[in-house]
Amino acid sequence: MTTSKIIDSAGFKRTVNRLAHEVVENHKGVENIVIVGIRTRGEFLARRLAATIGEIEGSTVPVGILDITMYRDDLRGKLDQPHLKSTEILFDISGKVLVLVDDVLFTGRTIRAALNAIMDIGRPSLIELLVLVDRGHREIPIKADFVGKNVPTSSTQEINVKMREVDDDDAVYIVDLDGLQKEGKR
Repeated sequence: MTTSKIIDSAGFKRTVNRLAHEVVENHKGVENIVIVGIRTRGEFLARRLAATIGEIEGSTVPVGILDITMYRDDLRGKLDQPHLKSTEILFDISGKVLVLVDDVLFTGRTIRAALNAIMDIGRPSLIELLVLVDRGHREIPIKADFVGKNVPTSSTQEINVKMREVDDDDAVYIVDLDGLQKEGKR
């Protein structure tokens, strides 16, 4: 197994800053925007994005946290009970531009679950997707509106996002699992 750092701490900060500027530019401000992060790392990315937008625009953007556990399509057949956390969206999303935030876009199934959860909460006028890393391999036709970094991966690779709030580091790694599969460890 080999691991390569593709975004370091400084690059992480620059990427969040660029994404915040892109959101502001795309909407010519943030008057009708709300940000919702998907637990876990999407939550922290959403908070950082909102803080950066606040610095740019001098105004506060509402931030919510979405738990999609019960909307996942891969819960059936699992023996363990899912670990539920709370959804914390303490503002009305109806008629708003909702920027949905996650760390990695892969198959699209997480985003599909998040869209279902959002529609149970309210009816935004527009939902946009912002991801730190898009690694490809979609199983559902989902495309991000804002992407920090496109990282084409193979089926034997993973993207590992570290954030200081949970990992004591800000970095993105690409992990080549090819060695593990050859050894029968995966």
